[in-house]
Amino acid sequence: MSNRDIGAEILAGINEIKEYKKGKASLRTTGLSEPSAPQVIRSKLKMSQVMFAGLLGVSTRTLQDWEQGRRNPQGPAVALLRIAEQHPEVFGELR
Repeated sequence: MSNRDIGAEILAGINEIKEYKKGKASLRTTGLSEPSAPQVIRSKLKMSQVMFAGLLGVSTRTLQDWEQGRRNPQGPAVALLRIAEQHPEVFGELR
């Protein structure tokens, strides 16, 4: 279990917002990179289309459409692909 002090983190966030509204601070932002093509990620994970589609929660047909360029992943699927690429150990634990 973590030793985080959630209350202190929330208060720090509220103080940061107050400082931003007064013009005394700027908020930190992080840009997210686009994940590689699904086929590239799947290949690196050494998974079949059926297995990878199952872990992503999409049909095999949808994954095939992505890999063949007929459709593009949207919303949560992009986030899952980003996780699969940047933290493949998570997908390894789900098998």
